[in-house]
Amino acid sequence: MKIFFATADTDDVAWGAAHGMLDGVFTSPALLGDVAAGNAHAHLVALCRLFHGPIFASVSSLDAIGAFRDGKELAKLSDQIVVQLPLVEETLGAMRRLRADGVRVAGTQVYNAAQALVAVRAGASSVVTSVQLLDAAGHDGVAVVRDIRAAFDSTDAECDVIAIDPASASQFGACAIAGADAVALSGDLCRSLLRHPLTDRGVDQFVGDVARLQRSWSNS
Repeated sequence: MKIFFATADTDDVAWGAAHGMLDGVFTSPALLGDVAAGNAHAHLVALCRLFHGPIFASVSSLDAIGAFRDGKELAKLSDQIVVQLPLVEETLGAMRRLRADGVRVAGTQVYNAAQALVAVRAGASSVVTSVQLLDAAGHDGVAVVRDIRAAFDSTDAECDVIAIDPASASQFGACAIAGADAVALSGDLCRSLLRHPLTDRGVDQFVGDVARLQRSWSNS
C-alpha cells in the first residue's frame, strides 16, 4: 500500500521524501489556500520539483466545460499531476474527455461502491473516499473502503482506491487491511505512526542495556 501526504506544505513533503515515507502528494483547494500565497499553480510546480511522484490537484469548476479546461491547465504543469474531479453529473463528460486526452484522473467525493464503479466508467484511474467524513455521517468509513475494493476486484476494474483522512494509526492500518491502494494522511499523523508506548519503553531498555554493557567492558 502506498502512503500519500494530504498536504501542500513543502516542509512536510520534504520530510516525507527524505525519509522514504512518501509515494504521492494529495492536495486540495483548502490545503493550497493555506500555503500557496495566491498562486496555486506555481506552488504545484514547486511541489513537483521537490518530489518526483504523483501530485494530486483539484479542478476549480464543477461545470463540464470549466472542469475540462481546469484539468487541461493542471496537466500542462507537469506529467506528475493527477487531476481530481468531484464525481457529480456535471463533471462526467470532463472526466471522460481528460482521460481520452491522456490525463490521469481521480474521482473524488466517492462514498460507496456504486459511485466508485461509475467513476471507473467515466475514466477515473483512482477514486478517493474520505474515511473521516463517512464516519462523521454515521457510516463505517473503513467498511466502505472494503466494499469499493471488493467491487473493483469482482469486476476487474483497473482503478485504485485512495482512502483519505484516517483519524488514527489504527484506522490507517485498518484501511490497509481493507484493501486501500493508498492512504492519504497528514504529515503529523504519518510521524505518529512511528510512536507507540511499547516502543518508548523498549528504547529506554535498549539504552540502559547498552550503558550497562559499556560499563562492563570498561571494568574488565
